Amino acid sequence: MGSSSSPYLINFLLILLSIIFPKALGCYSAIFSFGDSITDTGNLYISSKNSSFHFFFPPYGETYFHRPTGRCSDGRLIIDFIAEFLGLPHVRPYLELKSNVSAQNFKGAVNFAVVGATALDAAFLAAMGDHNDYTNSSLRTQLDWFKEMLPFLCNTSSNCNKLLSSSLVLVGEIGGNDYNDALLEGKSIEQVQTYVPLVIEEISTTIKELIELGAMTLMVPGNFPIGCLPIYLTKFQTSDKRQYDSSTGCLNWLNKFAEYHNDQLQIELSQDLLGEQSKHAVEGEDHTITTHRHNVAL
Repeated sequence: MGSSSSPYLINFLLILLSIIFPKALGCYSAIFSFGDSITDTGNLYISSKNSSFHFFFPPYGETYFHRPTGRCSDGRLIIDFIAEFLGLPHVRPYLELKSNVSAQNFKGAVNFAVVGATALDAAFLAAMGDHNDYTNSSLRTQLDWFKEMLPFLCNTSSNCNKLLSSSLVLVGEIGGNDYNDALLEGKSIEQVQTYVPLVIEEISTTIKELIELGAMTLMVPGNFPIGCLPIYLTKFQTSDKRQYDSSTGCLNWLNKFAEYHNDQLQIELSQDLLGEQSKHAVEGEDHTITTHRHNVAL
């Protein structure tokens, strides 16, 4: 969560999108998005019984929408800029559309992401001793929402294939909260590292199901350099200068953990997923792997 994204970062990402998918502009009829606070455009805001979350109040939303929308930003999110770049409307939250969704009123973008969402099931994490103050809408829940909505947008298999083949599907960033909740509650990095295969498997399973439903182009962002986040720099502050990167001031061990997650995700997408889905391409924001017919971006 945080303030409005840097214009330099946004410009970089849009340039990157045009490089990864050079024919993207005008080629996508829709965006479907899954994830957490990096992507949520209002699902938690609509559904939460707790109205005291700080991002439900100004200054959130003040620079573009001029009111809080549930976005964890004072303006737009990266997904908003991607939609604008592709000539599509801002991606509306699923829970805003749920009661009145149809092929006739579908405007080309639906967001299933929820602030605080995890890749792993909330009940499983709770049994592990990890508690989430925001939501129990995991990645699986979001995929279930998508499946429930799809028949209202396309009532035949061929129509659904046509819709999804011309859509950009964002899966993530997701998984960060699985780790954050555990680390901030006091679990060791060794304990949290055992979550990584489970998180990667859940992301991979979701991608495979989306491909089976007809998705052709997917973007799968990796985790952030969490050792640079103020909350971790505060919690794990130490006088041992060896634990910090001398050029950035970030905690090395946390950034190495994030790199480990991203490396494992990359391996899963490039080897296992592409081995089974040979018609799909995996392309990356941080790393790039390419085959030739379908696109999945990391």
